[in-house]
Amino acid sequence: MKIKVFFYSTYGHNYLMAKAAAEGVKEAGGEVELKRFPETIPAEVLEQMGALEAQKAFADVPELTPRDFGDADGFILVSATRYGTVPGQVQNILDQTGGQWAGQSLEGKVGSAMVGTATQHGGHETAISTIHRFFFHQGMVVAGLPYTFQGQMRVDEITGGSPYGAGTIAAGDGSRMPSENELAAARFQGKRTAQLAGKLSD
Repeated sequence: MKIKVFFYSTYGHNYLMAKAAAEGVKEAGGEVELKRFPETIPAEVLEQMGALEAQKAFADVPELTPRDFGDADGFILVSATRYGTVPGQVQNILDQTGGQWAGQSLEGKVGSAMVGTATQHGGHETAISTIHRFFFHQGMVVAGLPYTFQGQMRVDEITGGSPYGAGTIAAGDGSRMPSENELAAARFQGKRTAQLAGKLSD
């Protein structure tokens, strides 16, 4: 089975989560393709935000277009969060998938979502729910992060994620990188998404 992993990242957190998800897909024996949502923030603003240098780490990853929502058994979307929902960079691409909706080309495929927020309560579940609604309207099967991943039960350290999907917490200035527990959640979810896609394609 083939899984496409699409990410939008400002400071690199979601790039690392996307790479971990891709590792999980490969662990399940799946083929994986990694692409990034196009950045629309001007370079001078990114520099003021302290994000321009960080984005060089994934500048060589190809940008996706709405046409990339095809030719796969499943999709994992890894997104930043803005005020409890996905940022405009992500929504812009999703808004251009009317052709897939009209042709029902994504019906029955697996969709899974992960997010990054600045704070522990910065909208993990609401942002993921935004992506889930896109999956539902496209007729897709949604894969979350079940409690069989015991890492989301931890209370001895700060950790992102929920049964809706894996997540990471970046801090307001982007200084906190994903923890090993958060990356493990992304790998688990990537593997599970690939396994479900494989079962559905049998």
